[in-house]
Amino acid sequence: MSGLRALILHGWQGSGPDHWQSWLAGRLANAGAHVQFPQLPDCDVPCPDRWGGALHRELRALARGEGERIVIAHSLGCVLWLREAAAIGPQQRVDRVVLVAPPCPGAKVAELAQFYPTGADKAAIDAAAGHTRLVCSDDDAYCPGRGAAEHWGKPLELVVDLLPGAGHLNVEAGYGPWPAMEAWALGETDALTPREDPVGA
Repeated sequence: MSGLRALILHGWQGSGPDHWQSWLAGRLANAGAHVQFPQLPDCDVPCPDRWGGALHRELRALARGEGERIVIAHSLGCVLWLREAAAIGPQQRVDRVVLVAPPCPGAKVAELAQFYPTGADKAAIDAAAGHTRLVCSDDDAYCPGRGAAEHWGKPLELVVDLLPGAGHLNVEAGYGPWPAMEAWALGETDALTPREDPVGA
């Protein structure tokens, strides 16, 4: 799997050592993949422009090697991708993107407010990646009301994997090790289906 090049984008306040993104970074690196898992600037009080600059630097680095390029974003990292998609040029275009639990303005989190509106549209998303899928739950406190499937998936015409009762798909929701995400990253599966094991097991 040495040809895989993965960029992992964390959300607001970062992803700690028990988060599935940290677990996944280690698993992919052990499998021989090139892994970029940057600490985005001032993640407790994020600035859209600074995060956008960091994303484009990471994408340029990702494009410097041969192999399939993928992006795995969680929470505010998803919104960052949506905001910057239109500015991603052909040389930095990636093969696959998965957006996990993007928040929405309805959550009314002051630290995230500057990231909305994203300005994203289907054409920009399609131009930035060969395939983009959304993974979300039906009870995410960071995307209340209609939920991410309706708020983001429907207008952007994204492929959606809905995981009922999975909250914000973070450590608190039981997502430390996440074998299905590893399988997706490695190209072994297309869809991320609901977990059969009890959350937290």
